[in-house]
Amino acid sequence: MNYQTLAVSVADGVVNVALNRPDKSNAINRQMWDDIRNVFRDIDKLPAARAVILSGAGKHFSAGIDLAMLSQIVQGDAGRPAHQREALRQTILDLQDVITSLEQCRKPVIAAIHGACIGGALDLACAADIRYCSADANFVIKEIDLGFVADVGTMQRLPKLIGDSMARELSYTGRPFAGAEAREIGFANRCFGSRDELMAGVAALAQSIAAKSPLAIRGTKEMLLYTRDHSVADSLNYMAIWNAALLQSNDMAEAFAAFTEKRTAKFSD
Repeated sequence: MNYQTLAVSVADGVVNVALNRPDKSNAINRQMWDDIRNVFRDIDKLPAARAVILSGAGKHFSAGIDLAMLSQIVQGDAGRPAHQREALRQTILDLQDVITSLEQCRKPVIAAIHGACIGGALDLACAADIRYCSADANFVIKEIDLGFVADVGTMQRLPKLIGDSMARELSYTGRPFAGAEAREIGFANRCFGSRDELMAGVAALAQSIAAKSPLAIRGTKEMLLYTRDHSVADSLNYMAIWNAALLQSNDMAEAFAAFTEKRTAKFSD
């Protein structure tokens, strides 16, 4: 699993994905956008992968979209305005698809955030299943200060994570919020004192998830995402269909046997 802008390793069921342009504060250039989509599609297909940790190399998680790339996107073909706008729409949809790849990956994604998490990086964090951060984490919906609306996922996901009113405050003002506030408003599950403590805590969480039934974990992620976007009645019906098809699994038999025999269950990939 080699990618130009990511450092990726796999051990004991956990995939570590680090944004790896530390000299550029992990700003997301065109290559990194493509690498992010590809790595999560590859992880989805990898049987040995049971949980994912997404972090940033160097001093920051990510400074967001690379400004040189943003400038190129906005310029487009000025001589053909209609073509320019249609092409811009396709570009936005493509970048949205990159962010959504975290949700489409069936394995739980844990974002470990330290330092800057700005603009497009916040979109990435919003799409993760779980967010942990360090006290020095600094989150900003920066797009409002650049004169446009955040367009690849924050507006759609953040209100469901922290509530509508707080999401509006942060979106309208573009004010930064640090790790302690991120925990207070429910954006991050935990805030650690240092990056080392953060990574240790995230590793322990990932190992805990990796020890569970992979089939049950994948089904749980599917149900939680479906429930977020559908009614209770529709979600209950989908749940019944899912378990009618998959409840009687080898994983379930192993879990019951391990409980009876007072041992740790061992699930196949």
